[in-house]
Amino acid sequence: MPRSALAPLKTLIASTQGSALALPPGLARLYGGFRLPAPRTGPFIFSNFVTTLDGVVSLRVRGHANGSDISGFDAQDRMVMGLLRAVAGAVVVGSGTLAADSEHVWTPEAICPELAPHYARLRRSLDLPGPPLNVIVSGSGSLNLRLPVFSAGRVRVLILTTTAGAKRLSRQRVPPPVEIRAIHRAGAIPARAICREVCRISRAGRVLVEGGPNLLADFFAQHLIAEQFLTLAPQLAGRDSHDTRPGLIMGRVFAPRHPLWGTLLDARQGASHLFLRYRFGQRPKGER
Repeated sequence: MPRSALAPLKTLIASTQGSALALPPGLARLYGGFRLPAPRTGPFIFSNFVTTLDGVVSLRVRGHANGSDISGFDAQDRMVMGLLRAVAGAVVVGSGTLAADSEHVWTPEAICPELAPHYARLRRSLDLPGPPLNVIVSGSGSLNLRLPVFSAGRVRVLILTTTAGAKRLSRQRVPPPVEIRAIHRAGAIPARAICREVCRISRAGRVLVEGGPNLLADFFAQHLIAEQFLTLAPQLAGRDSHDTRPGLIMGRVFAPRHPLWGTLLDARQGASHLFLRYRFGQRPKGER
């Protein structure tokens, strides 16, 4: 699929939730009106993903494992990704997402450089100094600290890991912008522990979760995700009987016993791509 042009989205359904953000004119022309709830008793945690029509979020093929192959390198998807990063105090990704796009840094300008001045202006208006905190979650600590996100000095990075993971990482030279925190003894790091540590370190009012599917599943299982932004790309990726191509949620089963239903808040169209936004409720009564 050819790369698309950066053109305004068509608003099909507009969210009425939260306060209207004063987007710079360049972003307002492309995205339209944008509302976000103000953080109250805790951080506003939201997620952003792109998926094919048949629910694939990564092809898991060397050189084709990140979201660009899913969106078709869509310019409007990049614009929305940059916008969501621009309003976030922290961006959380798992080690698998880092491995799929090892040269990336999770900032607005890294995903959509042509709109960098507009994103910077928006962040200043929201009193968000510098780029968002990049939070890398890795239970094993098997990370290469020479990758750009760690070594380029462009962002402040928080690595959340286990006791063993921190010990493994200490064998490498740790660049100055990188902080390593062991917040779990062993195994998968709970989403609630991730949120607690991110808020302790950065006081982020808005936390954006960009994956991967196992990490996102735990955030949903802990009822931490308030809203899901979802780009629906007009392609069918397919799976064979032995395929491990992941969907939006992996490693957890919710339905039929505990299905998680969302409410459609917002829908926008960019050519044949749909940009959807869902609100998810709080923890059901009786659940712990």
